Amino acid sequence: MGAAIRSEFRKIFTTRLWWGMAIGIFVAGALFAGFFGWVLTSDQPGGPGGGPALEGDATQVVNSVYTAGLGVGYLLLLTMGILQIGSEYRHKTITATFLATPKRVRAMLAKVVALLGIGGVYGLISLLGSVAVGAIVLTLRDVDPFPSTEVLRTLALSLLALGLWALIGLGVGILIPNQVAAILVGVGVAWIVEPLLGLGLSYVDAAKDVVPYFPSNATNAMVNGVTQGGSQVDYLPWWAGALVLAAYAAALSAFGTWRTVRQDIS
Repeated sequence: MGAAIRSEFRKIFTTRLWWGMAIGIFVAGALFAGFFGWVLTSDQPGGPGGGPALEGDATQVVNSVYTAGLGVGYLLLLTMGILQIGSEYRHKTITATFLATPKRVRAMLAKVVALLGIGGVYGLISLLGSVAVGAIVLTLRDVDPFPSTEVLRTLALSLLALGLWALIGLGVGILIPNQVAAILVGVGVAWIVEPLLGLGLSYVDAAKDVVPYFPSNATNAMVNGVTQGGSQVDYLPWWAGALVLAAYAAALSAFGTWRTVRQDIS
């Protein structure tokens, strides 16, 4: 099992893709944190808005600043999860993988463990950019960059969220063997279709109770980050959001593993 896990890590870290993704997720985290840090504190005394201090909302604002780039981060991790299996089908290396690890369940579990680890690595890179820049902006705006221990919990949960999105990508990559189609469909649904659908359903009384269980909304609730402006939806508690996102990841990766174990591969 250990050898299979190491092999999955090598498939990522021996290519140029990983550092390109790393640069992208670092820059996204830094830029979004800087922008949201400036905008969300614009009503501080002496700021452009000249409004009152945030006081009780300080933790929420800091969480929102540090997780502002998470939307880009989980799309990149979704793509990484798709590539972890999609590239095997595209380059016909899936046969060699299963010849090296004849027990397919073990090979797929190795991919799951590796993706969780990769999600953690990219999560740390993202947080490095967002916390470094966000803390500087918050300090310049006279806001405590760590007003409570809840901020640390949010940072830890953001690491978990990125790992779970990578597993969701693995499931999508198995369900749609064509790598390009899987990326287009996965990113398109997560980035465009789901937010628009959720925004529309949030104004329908009969359907709005379902919207908080969408993956992106569960992620927002989980990390206590920025939510949809003007939404009428009551978001889940952070722990419920974590369970919902974990359920999506477990269901997709489990179904993908089951399908891979049973299908013929040549």
